[in-house]
Amino acid sequence: MKKNLILGQSGGPTAVINCSLYGAVQEGFRKEEIDKVYGMVNGIEGFLRGDYLDFQEMKDNGSVEKLLYTPGAFLGSCRYKLPEDLSDPVYDEILKKLEEMSIGYFCYIGGNDSMDTVSKLSRYAAGTDTSIRFIGIPKTVDNDLVLTDHTPGFGSAARYVAYTVKEIAYDLSVYNAKSVTIVEIMGRHAGWLTAASRLARETENGNPYLIYLPEAAFDVETFVAQVEKALEVCPNLLVCVSEGIKDKDGVFICEYDSKAGVDSFGHKMLTGCGKYLERLIQDRLKIKARSVELNVCQRCSATMMSKTDQTEAASAGAFGVNAAVNGETGKMAAFVRKEGGVYEMECTLQDVNLICNEEKTVPTDWIIKDGTDVSEEFVAYALPLIQGKVEVPENENGLADFVKRAGK
Repeated sequence: MKKNLILGQSGGPTAVINCSLYGAVQEGFRKEEIDKVYGMVNGIEGFLRGDYLDFQEMKDNGSVEKLLYTPGAFLGSCRYKLPEDLSDPVYDEILKKLEEMSIGYFCYIGGNDSMDTVSKLSRYAAGTDTSIRFIGIPKTVDNDLVLTDHTPGFGSAARYVAYTVKEIAYDLSVYNAKSVTIVEIMGRHAGWLTAASRLARETENGNPYLIYLPEAAFDVETFVAQVEKALEVCPNLLVCVSEGIKDKDGVFICEYDSKAGVDSFGHKMLTGCGKYLERLIQDRLKIKARSVELNVCQRCSATMMSKTDQTEAASAGAFGVNAAVNGETGKMAAFVRKEGGVYEMECTLQDVNLICNEEKTVPTDWIIKDGTDVSEEFVAYALPLIQGKVEVPENENGLADFVKRAGK
């Protein structure tokens, strides 16, 4: 008997999270074992409220194709964390709702917390007589999921960072006077995106001249000295920093700033290290300094989407659905880079229980020059992931022709 497929998205969006959704939806419609393809609106949290949609209408009107270049999370997202205790009533509630909808296959697109959801649901299901299969499909601009060469979303965000940093470098080079421009880039604990700024450097002493990742302890006094020395070589200095840079005691540099904002719980918000360092350089070196925070643009730019990333994200979505239909559960679709001179990637499955709540950081031997740069090994790793331009169709107003969920 045919079963239905349900798909969800969770966590922060990426430029290609909807490409994974596209791949999963299309594979769902191709499979003889699958009758209907549903989508959870706002992830597992929305599903618990009974909020979901049927993709049949989108298939009929041809709008599914637009998912390939629409940023954000088409289905909406959530940051709902399931209880650690698998005896919590919510698990029985979820399973009953899935069975009432004749769901046989559950695929969740997201990062670490999303893989945690897949882990918990698959472990709970293993203690019941259900035949529902649970599969994770990876996404995150942070590239911090373990047991995969890289994560869909990172390539496009890295392309945006490299492209934008290069443009900034050309902009600031027009002035003769010494200056420092600090670019703050996403990355709380893993510096993959900030490392991608290295791809913008064209010459040995070119910009960005200094790059700081959260994997290496940051010392304010050392930083000032390094900037002062760098200005002798590169007078229009461009510095790239991860938002999560911290000192040897684990204190985030943004917390040094008395002007740092706080959230509703009174905790310092992880933003503003660039602004703090800007004022520090102005005060200590008495030269012009400014800071630029790339913020959410890193993850939402469809026009900077990497064709490689788009293709791989869609293939991960299709692979995940295919794995579920073949009886796999409690697994995540992952990438393996084939050996050889030509870049080639293939999908495989990894145990989701070994992935959730773990974090992949930039290898320490890829961080060089006293924590101010990244190595050629990183360049060789990242460069293939940013390749290829995606042409985004435009509407009659000359703007991107994205697709929206009905009612949005």
